[in-house]
Amino acid sequence: MITRPLIFSGDRLVVNFATSAAGALWFELCDAAGLPLPGFAFADSEELYGNEIEHVVAWQGGADLAALRGRPVRLRVRLDDADLYSICFTGAGKLPEG
Repeated sequence: MITRPLIFSGDRLVVNFATSAAGALWFELCDAAGLPLPGFAFADSEELYGNEIEHVVAWQGGADLAALRGRPVRLRVRLDDADLYSICFTGAGKLPEG
């Protein structure tokens, strides 16, 4: 799946997800046209599996989301036998509201 272009103000992507024992999911940040941003491609994304209510997504090399703050981006998610319940961009040390 891919989102429409969005602008965020945080510096972390926090997700709520669940996978089967064999499932997983990956995240990719793209420009407004849908092209992967350097350091934020699926190949750079950690592979998530299990069941977590509040997981901070990470990319290899410690790609910093703060550099993308205020720019239109699209979030692409690859799900393999997984459910994604929520996504939230938030600031470091802050919990998502709600």
